[in-house]
Amino acid sequence: MAINWTETQIEEVIASVIKSLKSGQVTVNNTWDSTQYNGRKLIGVYADMNDAIDAATAGYKAVRAMSLEEREKVISAIRDLCRKEAPVMAQLGVDETKMGKVSHKTAKHILVADKTPGTADIVAQVKTGDYGLTLTEMAPFGVVGSITPSTNPSETVICNSIGMIAAGNGVVFNPHPNAIATSNYAVDLVNRASASAGGPKVLVASVQKPTLDTAQIMYQHPNIRLLVCTGGPGVVRSVLSSGKKAIGAGAGNPPVIVDDTADVKKAAKDIIDGCTFDNNLPCIAEKEVFAFSNIADQLISGMLENGAYKITKEQADKLASIVLVDSKNPKTGIIKKVVNRECVGRDASVLLEKIGVRVGDEVRCIICETDFNHPFVQEELMMPILPIVRVRNIDEAIDLAVKAEHGNRHTAHMHSKNIDHLTRFARAVETTIFVKNAPSYAGIGFGGEGHTTFTIAGPTGEGITSARSFTRYRRCVMADNFRII
Repeated sequence: MAINWTETQIEEVIASVIKSLKSGQVTVNNTWDSTQYNGRKLIGVYADMNDAIDAATAGYKAVRAMSLEEREKVISAIRDLCRKEAPVMAQLGVDETKMGKVSHKTAKHILVADKTPGTADIVAQVKTGDYGLTLTEMAPFGVVGSITPSTNPSETVICNSIGMIAAGNGVVFNPHPNAIATSNYAVDLVNRASASAGGPKVLVASVQKPTLDTAQIMYQHPNIRLLVCTGGPGVVRSVLSSGKKAIGAGAGNPPVIVDDTADVKKAAKDIIDGCTFDNNLPCIAEKEVFAFSNIADQLISGMLENGAYKITKEQADKLASIVLVDSKNPKTGIIKKVVNRECVGRDASVLLEKIGVRVGDEVRCIICETDFNHPFVQEELMMPILPIVRVRNIDEAIDLAVKAEHGNRHTAHMHSKNIDHLTRFARAVETTIFVKNAPSYAGIGFGGEGHTTFTIAGPTGEGITSARSFTRYRRCVMADNFRII
């Protein structure tokens, strides 16, 4: 398994993907049939959620009968096939959801293959003393019900599958309705890899048409012992109110602070690189910037040199009226602004064209100067739009950044060489991920140390989930024996 990716390696991966796409090596199915791909029936996809759960239950029994070595062999096969078919899944994801970038999604799949922990993450603990030996082991829950998003559909399916299988569980998925074909392709990939490595033909399962009803069946089914949700606030709340053990990975609105001790030129590049990765779909991506006034002009200049396009206040207000639309609560009648789904994950050039500005593909990000109360600051857009708010000092920067994060405790970023400033912000914002002096994706191991995940469980506290997150602790006690000293 790869340990770390350098910036050069990241650029090489993306360049190789672009080359393969241009050479026509990648083909996709554009019919969006969630049960087949180019005429090949997808394995592990069922019309009825109950049948899918039955299949996942059989998968769980098969995994439980495997040794750790056999389990790891299956996981290795999943990694290998994920690397091989990363461009296919990336193209599928972009074509089906109309969100993100193929080269970046390909890089995310390779990241999942390389840096999602396997069985090595499952470690027993032993305590000995005057009264004998106690062994604590990480045991599987059984069958895990997993809700996956449209923003990182196949990445989340494969990342969850590796971790949950490593922990000894079976898995059934209820994918996001807007990414069914892509998600189910990933389910099929896991099953094909399993069969190739001597595992069960159906190791994980999904449904042809995921709905609220199929989700409710999942929540209530007695075989489902753990629910894992990666999605928006509404679906996370529904999972947490199911009455079952649940892991919730919710929304964020990650702020960035740039103070006057930072390497401003590097900060400008890092922020644009992170903000535009897969068109800002990752929940960890930079969403708003708080820059010290005395370096703000330099920071903006650096951003413009790295593919940003600055719009005026009037243009920002016009764009806000397009990317944020009114939504009326049917119960309360209250109207609030919500993200226009037609704009999520779109290229900067596509968004700019909506306000009459035509630019080329060299423009990666739309930047603008706003005040703190602007909707671009307050709402998580998941678009390559980056508002910049000038602040006088670190006190104002931290105060506003913490408020903009809205208590999600998801992710925050800071560019600074002042250890006191870094420490103060980290303590105040209390986020699961805190990235210093790097693009946001370093926080999930992309060009940074540490393992990766696409299920970042802030609401329920598991944080950067891995195989051990999907286990329960079991204790075995041998009183007065097995201590040899």
